[in-house]
Amino acid sequence: MAHDAAKLAVLIDADNAQPSLAEGLLAEVAKYGTAHVKRAYGDWTSPQLRGWKDQLLTQSIQPIQQFGYTSGKNATDSAMIIDAMDLLYTNRFDGFCIVSSDSDFTRLAGRIRESGLFVYGFGERKTPTPFVAACDKFIYTDVLASSASTETEAAPKQRSSKELRGDTRLVNLLRNAIEATSDDDTGWAQLSRVGQNINKQSPEFDSRNYGYAKLSGLIGAIGLFDAEERQVGNGKHIYVRSHARK
Repeated sequence: MAHDAAKLAVLIDADNAQPSLAEGLLAEVAKYGTAHVKRAYGDWTSPQLRGWKDQLLTQSIQPIQQFGYTSGKNATDSAMIIDAMDLLYTNRFDGFCIVSSDSDFTRLAGRIRESGLFVYGFGERKTPTPFVAACDKFIYTDVLASSASTETEAAPKQRSSKELRGDTRLVNLLRNAIEATSDDDTGWAQLSRVGQNINKQSPEFDSRNYGYAKLSGLIGAIGLFDAEERQVGNGKHIYVRSHARK
């Protein structure tokens, strides 16, 4: 199914996310489909969530009230999980966007994927690995555009060619993905397929984590791969291969 046709449910743990991320978050969600449901969960009587008010109105996000009934228990997480399962059983959605850095949503992400739906996770760098791995794709919130960056993590700085080449995991990830999706004779692989293969191996992979807006820019900066643009049908596509295949 085309991304622009995908029906998505966006569920935000407001206790665990900065309101300044809302605009950039929904802009990112729009890359993967249409947000048919946008809900933010939290105790809206708490002064800690006061900053969310303008974003709820501007972005048309529905606030879901959840009182903290017992100290030490996260009622917000429970409410999100219950609503997510209710929405899942309607069979109206193609995917879910879970916005939180909390590991409590690990099983939820896995359960949604078991039903054949796509799961996009959004959270800070501190997000536990199990939750990241449970998603089809995980986007760190520091790469999202923000109108109030002072409230969020600093955006990743652009790494130099030397730094990128020294990242053995990154280089091997790219090489393996190119090898897996390339033409057996020439070694050339369509960049879009390379990106899809990488995300299957590493849900948190994002060229923006290295300071590059697009995968093509990251691959070009490393300097270990060839790239060329080709006309295919009515569109242009980028193909890449390792230097070693020359």
